[in-house]
Amino acid sequence: MLRIAVCVSGGGTNLEAIFKAIEDKKIKNAEVVKVIGNNRNAYAFERAKSRNVAFECVSPKDFEDREKFNNALLESLKAANPDLVVLAGFLVNVPEIVVKAFKNRIINIHPSLIPSFCGKGYYGLKVHEAVLARGVKVTGATVHFVDEGIDTGRILAQKAVEVLDGDTPEVLQKRVMEQAEWIILPDVISKISDGVIAIG
Repeated sequence: MLRIAVCVSGGGTNLEAIFKAIEDKKIKNAEVVKVIGNNRNAYAFERAKSRNVAFECVSPKDFEDREKFNNALLESLKAANPDLVVLAGFLVNVPEIVVKAFKNRIINIHPSLIPSFCGKGYYGLKVHEAVLARGVKVTGATVHFVDEGIDTGRILAQKAVEVLDGDTPEVLQKRVMEQAEWIILPDVISKISDGVIAIG
């Protein structure tokens, strides 16, 4: 059984997609063992609670310096003993000590077609704002391994989504979630669970 820890910051829609894929047997031999968030009010915690999944808030705001937060995040993850760590809308740069402790066992979903609109400063709605400002006709989402850089790890899956005339960042964000993120993230987890994609 693949043990999954999911890190979130907000509503947890990608977390919900993972839960549903497990419930619908699209992901086999896997379970979410813990949800970790950096925002005490994240609705993702309600999603975890409703399924009796352990959850914990580890926020940089609760620590006097970044090093203490980094260590607390590492300890929270280690306590869950996961085989795989999934960053599902986690708006915190994962510290090097966590990347090293879970080398090739952390994946992230990013709301663009990497290498476009990624790296420092590109997260959440900012990605979709940049896409519209640039005037590109196609965007999408990417699942990739997490390494010491920002959005620089090996790409595992991508799916393109059309940008339509009149799109707002919010409308585009929703389309990218529905047509790409909620499809490729569970699919990659399924391939990891089935041994098609090797981790560790």
